[in-house]
Amino acid sequence: MKLNYKRTFFVGLAFLSISAFWQMYDNIIPLILENTFHLNDAVIGGIMAMDNVLAVFLLPIIGTLSDKVDTRLGKRTPFIIGGTIAAVTFMLLMPLADKMQLLGLFVIALALTLLAMAMYRSPAVALMPDLTPKPLRSKANAVINLMGAIGGVYTLILIKLLVKKVENPSYLPVFVGVAAMMILAIVLLLITTKEKKIAAQIALEYPEEAEEEQKKETAGLAPEVKKSLAFILVSIFLWFTAYNAVTTAFSRYAEKEWGMLGGGFASCLMVATVAAIISYLPIGIISSKIGRKKTIIIGLILMLISYSAVFFYPTYNVTANIFFALIGMGWAAVGVNSLPMVVEMSRGSDIGKYTGLYYTFSMTAQIFTPVVSGLLLEYVSYGTLFPYAMFFTTCAIMTMSLVKHGDSKPEQKKDILENFDVED
Repeated sequence: MKLNYKRTFFVGLAFLSISAFWQMYDNIIPLILENTFHLNDAVIGGIMAMDNVLAVFLLPIIGTLSDKVDTRLGKRTPFIIGGTIAAVTFMLLMPLADKMQLLGLFVIALALTLLAMAMYRSPAVALMPDLTPKPLRSKANAVINLMGAIGGVYTLILIKLLVKKVENPSYLPVFVGVAAMMILAIVLLLITTKEKKIAAQIALEYPEEAEEEQKKETAGLAPEVKKSLAFILVSIFLWFTAYNAVTTAFSRYAEKEWGMLGGGFASCLMVATVAAIISYLPIGIISSKIGRKKTIIIGLILMLISYSAVFFYPTYNVTANIFFALIGMGWAAVGVNSLPMVVEMSRGSDIGKYTGLYYTFSMTAQIFTPVVSGLLLEYVSYGTLFPYAMFFTTCAIMTMSLVKHGDSKPEQKKDILENFDVED
């Protein structure tokens, strides 16, 4: 059983477009709110949290809804097309509102854009497990994550090339560039990925999976599977709580604890990002050999060791980048395998619902952790950042060890020599 990398690449175009948008959202929207509309940090933080709050409530609902529809284009594709068109339409109003300095129009356009993005985020992510045999989902998710990284890099290049170094630059070229790429990605997806046809083809090629899904539909989730699902969802909350605290506060930590000024901190985060990108595909292959759960726990241990090591650096040293690279590799090991484990426990008819559940717990963590870790940073010290991450990562290892279902089942080789084959 081999992954169809070409098909997975095209499926990943939807996630690429989503990641390109969020990279722009995270980098450009705060600048507009501060420099054009002169809002304070608290208000900006509240506005920037809108996407996480909406995600907690909307993603499970939209995911479940996409499970139930059945159109000529399939279950997920109509949501992806409609959401993309709506998001592109509303997002192009934001740079115009920025230029005209109309805060009301900007906030309305932003809210509508976020609603449009929520409309197709769960269906877009659920499309991969829909169109990928179960044992290959970690490999496929590695490709999807890589596509997302490419989308983020695309937007960063646009920002670097198109945003002029003036006091009040126009961000319209960046918005247009991202919008054009989003439209192009979805057009290519629509042309190359016939959802219903591929789903039917997979059902014919892997009838044992169809039989297993039919049994699940009849019997429902067993109590022990529900228990594993609860433990992995709690684990997702815990490791996002740890990781997101570091990524959101590290720039301030580097300045206050290490005395790094300007953008020097970015080199550490870039090392982690590049290490993750390089690791995605190898980790997808490794997890298909040793299992998803083991790979996730190894990744969490790597991150725990790295958080502990960085904590003991009194000032920045170039050797710290080794541990940031390990953090990136560990995060890739976690990210590649966690969603496939969640949807493995689902029934074929509710993959969208379980994808929404995954995002509910990850987004809840990203609402919770800036507040809690922020209170510790403000009222205790910035030295609490990495112990905070160490504590929640340790908790995640403990809860993850209790997960007994959702792992991949390595394909049995017909001949002992086949175990030495390298899959292309």
